[in-house]
Amino acid sequence: MSKIVATRRAVLNAGLGLTVALAASGVISPAAAREKLVINSYGGAYEQIHRKLVIEPFSKKYDVDVQVITAYSADALAQLRAQKAAPQFDVIHFSGGQEVVAAREGLIAPIKPDELTTAKELYPFAIEGLSRGEGPVHAVAAIGLLYNKEKAKKPEKWADLWNAEYKDHIVLTDLSNSYGLLGFLMINKVKGGDITKADPGFDAVKTLLDSAVVVATSPEMQQNFAQNDAWIAPYAQDYAYTLRKAGLPIEFVQGAEGTPAVYLTANLVANRPNQDLAKKFIDFSLSAEVQAGWAQELRYSPTNKATKLDGTVSKEVIYGPDAVAGLVRFDPVAVDANRAALVERWKKLIAK
Repeated sequence: MSKIVATRRAVLNAGLGLTVALAASGVISPAAAREKLVINSYGGAYEQIHRKLVIEPFSKKYDVDVQVITAYSADALAQLRAQKAAPQFDVIHFSGGQEVVAAREGLIAPIKPDELTTAKELYPFAIEGLSRGEGPVHAVAAIGLLYNKEKAKKPEKWADLWNAEYKDHIVLTDLSNSYGLLGFLMINKVKGGDITKADPGFDAVKTLLDSAVVVATSPEMQQNFAQNDAWIAPYAQDYAYTLRKAGLPIEFVQGAEGTPAVYLTANLVANRPNQDLAKKFIDFSLSAEVQAGWAQELRYSPTNKATKLDGTVSKEVIYGPDAVAGLVRFDPVAVDANRAALVERWKKLIAK
């Protein structure tokens, strides 16, 4: 019996030795490690939905380990700059126009339209930045007029902010907030200004300050509608949905003069080894199915023309060619160049 056991042990040991030798020689390869992708997201409810709609399905479909680092746009740009010699991100998401700066500084790599299977389905505005080296727009947060439908008459245009019936019930947003900056630029446009001529906008805001509250954050906006008898405010469409979920009777209106918006972009980081995989991730984010999910979950407007939305959701986002035609995009290069001066002038105005 002992001789049989010894013989079996010898055979097993010999087989193990052969396996090790073959693996070392490359004839048998160890199990390949999963590919890895590093991206940023914005935290909170946004990141939860991001994981549900994009990150987890993509990881499963391509057997990829997607590492998520919570970093808002300004911080993400700062990290890209600090890591320029050895970048750590593969895909970077921006919501404040930082892709313009990142492309100019060579921090992100250009994507060709034919590298995206979704390119032909996208509205032209979603891919116009590709020619400048920027990433595509995967979602839109439209800026218009939020109003309390139980207390206020429905506004139709931006100029209605100056109607006497809204006096003492107006909320304005600080220009340090991207929504506030875009709202101001639209007011300036309506009053005859442009990005380099802001006097009309500041003069118009000055006439509202005595009958308005100025806030800096979304929670402050909610507080004013909930507790301080706010009736109307220039702000984001997706946040109107947040307020309704909180039980407030708030609706969103596209101003007849046009609809500025925050354009959320997905960008390919330069000088990373797995750019093909990163492009697949960006392409996945642009699919009609994913964008329908964003509209359903957070009321972000789709940039993919093939996106199908039901009646309720379709009325609560910018949806379809006619609505999209009303979008206004201020030149992101000019906005970036003038942002600091506008914010400083705003601070002086509201401090008086």
